[in-house]
Amino acid sequence: MTAAAAVLSAATVGHAFDGSSNAARRSAPAPIPPQLRVPDGNRRIASLEAAGVQTYTCTNGAWAFLEPAATLWKRHDGGRHTVALHSRGPVWISTVDGSAVNAAAVPGASVPHENAVPELLLKATATRGDGMFGSVSYVQRLQTRGGVQPTGSCTSGSQLGVPYSATYVFYAPAT
Repeated sequence: MTAAAAVLSAATVGHAFDGSSNAARRSAPAPIPPQLRVPDGNRRIASLEAAGVQTYTCTNGAWAFLEPAATLWKRHDGGRHTVALHSRGPVWISTVDGSAVNAAAVPGASVPHENAVPELLLKATATRGDGMFGSVSYVQRLQTRGGVQPTGSCTSGSQLGVPYSATYVFYAPAT
């Protein structure tokens, strides 16, 4: 399955992450671990929910991370409004205004979770456009569920998309 196809199928898979646990996460957000805190001088500009897959590929009989593929949305009028796509880079691209941000993990800014990909702090490496992501300086990946790298043997060249969800929080320099 290609990453793009995985995003489309993740829209269906994402419903598995929408139950009471999501409601609980929204009503009582966990404190942000110190290693994931954004430096002073930045302000939060968006918090978006995401569902998709972490795609792994088999190389020499072992699974290795290839890329994420997720749809990001915000809640509006009791429903979801898709506002961005997340893919290899990592990059986030607004489906509303075409702006984009590429980022890289901040060394040492990772918090492991049992049965989930780690929470991360990422620093922007490039931006494009004047819209939603045009001035992003940092991205936090929080409240992760699923997406864990498969274990066991595999056939070289195989790919597998493992469903995951997260909350992505975007920051820009305070002005």
